[in-house]
Amino acid sequence: MHTLAERRSRSWLTVRGARRVPQITVVFWIIKGLSTAMGESASDYLVHVLPPVLAVLLGFAGFTVALIVQFALARYVAWAYWLAVVMVGTFGTMAADVLHVGLGVPYLYSSVLYAVALAAVFGTWRATEKTLSIHSIDTPRREAFYWAAVVATFAMGTALGDFTAATLRLGYFASAAVFAALIVLPAIGYRWLRWSPILSFWFAYVLTRPLGASIADGLGKPAGAGGLGFGDGPVALVLGVLILVLVGYLAVTRTDAQPPGRTDPV
Repeated sequence: MHTLAERRSRSWLTVRGARRVPQITVVFWIIKGLSTAMGESASDYLVHVLPPVLAVLLGFAGFTVALIVQFALARYVAWAYWLAVVMVGTFGTMAADVLHVGLGVPYLYSSVLYAVALAAVFGTWRATEKTLSIHSIDTPRREAFYWAAVVATFAMGTALGDFTAATLRLGYFASAAVFAALIVLPAIGYRWLRWSPILSFWFAYVLTRPLGASIADGLGKPAGAGGLGFGDGPVALVLGVLILVLVGYLAVTRTDAQPPGRTDPV
């Protein structure tokens, strides 16, 4: 029989103090980049092989189930966390594309809209919890703010990547080069200019989305559209296998489990 403490530890409403997101390591950024690219490719593949409405509904269902599993565990578990990230990436891409493809909203406007939404999430989160640190995410409410921010970053990043590639006509790989250069800024700022670790993290986190999406589109889209023509499906499959390998490594080694009591300055 389980003790009362053990039963409580299985309840997401009673587990308090357990970290619900991973430590930030090199592997974290690699998987984050792969997941953003996979989300782009998987979304584009699904809306072309399935009726678009059905594809969006399936994406939303997968996104919802993944978040339910993540919240139910009430602590960081590698496979559940990264499943949620992948599903956020897939559905976030669909949400951004619906505004442009379905409603005709220009990428510039959708980028601004999602940027405003992200700012609203950050503002509400900061006002409520007094910090945006990922090292403080140890309650359901804080985790809800975290995933709201993640969804907004994916949607904004998708629109922003499409804006540079299509509206500004830079193409996929030139767009990827721009975002790769920009993502160096928070690393420099944190390392040498004493930027806040929280600002540096979210700055880089936002930019991984358009960077990964631009690379995925460059690999998957046909040559006539500026890509290499490997196909969205095969690109998504290869990226998925790489993610599985790396997440399996983290699940076994637990090298990304956050130590207790870690905090960042606000």
